Amino acid sequence: MRGYLLGAGVAVMAFVGSATSYAEGNNAETYRQLNLLMEVFERVRAEYVEEVEDKEVLEAAINGMLASLDPHSSYMGPDSFRAMQVQTRGEYGGLGLEVTQENGVVKVVSPIDDTPASRAGLKSGDYITQIDGKPVLGLTLNDAVEMMRGPVGAPLTITVVRPMEGEDDEIFDVDLVRDNITVAAVSHRIERDNVGYVRVRTFNDQTTRGVKEAVRDIEEQLGESMVGLVLDLRSNPGGLLDQAIAVSDAFLEKGEVVSTRGRHARDTKRWHATPGDLINGKPVVVLVDAGSASASEIVAGALQDHRRATILGDDTFGKGTVQTIIPLGAESALRLTTARYYTPSGRSIQERGIEPDIEVHQPRVLPNGRVLKPRREKDLIGHLRNEQLVDEAESDVKKDEIAAVIDPDADAAKDQAAPEPQQDAKATADAADSADAEAETEEDPGDYQLNYALDLLQGIRTVETQQQAAADIEN
Repeated sequence: MRGYLLGAGVAVMAFVGSATSYAEGNNAETYRQLNLLMEVFERVRAEYVEEVEDKEVLEAAINGMLASLDPHSSYMGPDSFRAMQVQTRGEYGGLGLEVTQENGVVKVVSPIDDTPASRAGLKSGDYITQIDGKPVLGLTLNDAVEMMRGPVGAPLTITVVRPMEGEDDEIFDVDLVRDNITVAAVSHRIERDNVGYVRVRTFNDQTTRGVKEAVRDIEEQLGESMVGLVLDLRSNPGGLLDQAIAVSDAFLEKGEVVSTRGRHARDTKRWHATPGDLINGKPVVVLVDAGSASASEIVAGALQDHRRATILGDDTFGKGTVQTIIPLGAESALRLTTARYYTPSGRSIQERGIEPDIEVHQPRVLPNGRVLKPRREKDLIGHLRNEQLVDEAESDVKKDEIAAVIDPDADAAKDQAAPEPQQDAKATADAADSADAEAETEEDPGDYQLNYALDLLQGIRTVETQQQAAADIEN
């Protein structure tokens, strides 16, 4: 503890010293505020009713500062930084298990094919009670998962309880060696004998390659009989900007894909498509919903603006900002919102989201009959405003003022024409929850959005029939 306090003291002196230099050249008020921060910190260290860890208090101060900016800026300590790196790489050293937590222990959902777990014979429904002799009871699921991950080639022993029907549970140890595990960002299949279906769960380093391999396999199976492709981005929370650009480019011959604009004009960047269409101009339907966010919205917006695809489903999440990961030493990083992004037509989707060309609602109903109300960017506390929406609102106010002078009854007429809002049950859901999508293996007759997309590609339905179809679904 003493050694750490010495380090903290050095850091504080350097912090104040740098603040002094900044104040001398810039703003004395900023220096006074930094002095106030350090005074509060010292008071907490010396006089709080319980002893506090300097590291925890300082990290809380950093997180408080970033949380005041927007919901997506944050400080990442060692654990969250490592988790982010695993997520974006799409691979890690581990056993190859999909797991959940049940009754305080780890339950195997399924082993991933051709991984140490599958080769060792682990099965769905197995329970893991110990990892290298340490009981998992009392650990969080994340802590247990972290224990199972590690360097490729490192050995590990887990204790497994396997329920046996009509017999005593089987208890045994399994010796494993960690291997490189690739997270499947993309899955695909054939629908109705002539339509390709590609599901993108996240945009990590493996996504573009996964999409191209999926399309190649579909084309090899269908050949010339392929009538089109469904690109499913539902419940996809986003990911890497470069992967979103590359996936969009795969279906575009030319034109702008996306642009980003930071605080200064010099920060504006534009990305353009390169020649070559992955499916040679065949029709594409992109499925989206309230869980389609960020990178998913970049793809949907680019294909929509270029009229390369029909966007079908519900309004998307509405996250139109870009975060830059800034390493702070070797084990932590700053996730900072540095730009807004715009579709090729210049639309900002912040707060607004992508509006589908064909609106088909897919309500998520809980077993008790309650309907999950989706949460979007505009529902998050402290979200950044969309300047385009503000300008449009001001323009609408001016138009209404003019209309009120010309026709005093205009507002009353609008009120009469406005439809009654539909009341959803009081329930909430996270913006992205892919649990249901993970279990998809074939066309679900209750998946109205997918079925409509397939009908559209096969010529059974047209865009003009959408309103009647939506009415049929609601009834």
